[in-house]
Amino acid sequence: MNDSNAQQRRLLAQIQTLFAKEIPFHQLLQVEINHYDLNGLEVALTMRPELIGNPGHQILHGGVTATLLDVAGGMTAFAGVIERHPEAQADEIMARLANLGTIDLRIDYLRPGRGKQFIATGKVIRTGNKVAVVRMELHNHQGDHIAAGTGTYLVG
Repeated sequence: MNDSNAQQRRLLAQIQTLFAKEIPFHQLLQVEINHYDLNGLEVALTMRPELIGNPGHQILHGGVTATLLDVAGGMTAFAGVIERHPEAQADEIMARLANLGTIDLRIDYLRPGRGKQFIATGKVIRTGNKVAVVRMELHNHQGDHIAAGTGTYLVG
């Protein structure tokens, strides 16, 4: 096992813990991180009455949709930073993480958020020294494409 790969896995685990357990809003929504590595991630949310945005149709609130896509985007952006800087020290990567912020977020709502569970994924489009751009998707448990997003994140 390469030391750089082991460090990357440790950093990803730290970031996963931060997003899952240390951000109160993510805890309030009960965001679950099912998978996270340099090749991708899967962030999930189980539907509950508190997350409904349209009571007449029982669909997921658009703000919850945007939040899930933003969580997936931010985590994906940081996986891109870790991949771009494989030899960086952990403290340097964590200092970059402290500056993580969403610069721009565009959401395309493709169909109503119906389902028992929603899964967000992300893919890096480009990671630069200061900014990363990510494409995200949200599907329900049946594979219906609910929303897509593009996010630009400050990563340096």
